[in-house]
Amino acid sequence: MTITAAKQPVNALEGLIDLERYPLNELSSPAGKTFIADCRRQLEEDGCVVLKNFVPEAALARLERETERLSPDAHYNQTETNPYNSDGDASLPATHPKNRFDDRTNGFVAGDRIDHDTIIRQVYENPEFQRFIGAVVGIEEIHQYADPLADLVVNVLREGCQHPWHYDTNEFIVTMMTRQSHSGGRFEYAPGIRNPEGENFAEVEKVIDGDRSRLKALDLQPGDLQIFFGRYSLHRVTPVVGDKERHTVIFAYAKEPGFVGRPERAQRIFGRMAPVHEQILKDGMQRSDSLAD
Repeated sequence: MTITAAKQPVNALEGLIDLERYPLNELSSPAGKTFIADCRRQLEEDGCVVLKNFVPEAALARLERETERLSPDAHYNQTETNPYNSDGDASLPATHPKNRFDDRTNGFVAGDRIDHDTIIRQVYENPEFQRFIGAVVGIEEIHQYADPLADLVVNVLREGCQHPWHYDTNEFIVTMMTRQSHSGGRFEYAPGIRNPEGENFAEVEKVIDGDRSRLKALDLQPGDLQIFFGRYSLHRVTPVVGDKERHTVIFAYAKEPGFVGRPERAQRIFGRMAPVHEQILKDGMQRSDSLAD
């Protein structure tokens, strides 16, 4: 489900993104090529790219108002979960990562609640932005999710909410913070701790036990853009402290067109399923790798 350039004017990102600092509208220029090379180097070294002040100051207030307006539509779910969003395994020791559960309380605004005149929807569907993300992650053409709930999401964390150690369903994820909490809400991750060939349970167990030797932490601020290999990097958001909500927009893209999340995941995260999820329940679903979700 790819949006064509005809949907938006060429300068659609003007004023929404700091194009002087981040020339994603001129990727073939010398400045654009240097920019992409720098992003790829950071992604290779850290498993993550953070572009500070990606949204210029003039647009930040509007951006925050958008997610404040949307946040009441968030569906909250509280559960005990392991890093794989799966059941435990009685055949494994209690210390095994599959049997290590922690509280997860999160709010998510589904994509079908985010209208087309928002900054975040305009950025998500913009062809230049999509080409930029593809260039950074090394994919010639990326595609918007065909999942109407999970394509563009606002994650809302209020006081006491956290997202414990976990992996993402998709290989890479793109996020933008729009509102920071008074305290807490710290993003921590272990880059490349697993790969398509193996789970590396021993190292995951160390991280859960408190070993911070391979961890990185980010001081994300409103307007910052993050590109992250979340399927291979164990990560978490620490509990939010204070009465100011933490808002993060999640831009979901895939390598192939037609990607839809698992029906049970949609039900858990959004409290409902779309017709496409109901159809998957009838037809079944295959993943492209054998990693646990």
